[in-house]
Amino acid sequence: MKALKMKPESLLLSLVLIVLPRSAYAYLDPGTGSYILQLLLAGLLGAAFALKIFWVKIKTFFAGLLAKRSKNE
Repeated sequence: MKALKMKPESLLLSLVLIVLPRSAYAYLDPGTGSYILQLLLAGLLGAAFALKIFWVKIKTFFAGLLAKRSKNE
């Protein structure tokens, strides 16, 4: 699978558009804050669950790296 390559100009333009948005005359109701909080919590818990599932593979990967490094020294 090929990695997605972005040109620095497009990355800079994307960052500028995100950081410096135009004025939005929009109304955010009180439920929006709780929705954003739910999204953050779901993302954190999903990441923690994925880490729990793949913990053994991650641990053996880094253990293999350390073993190779100690052999070379």
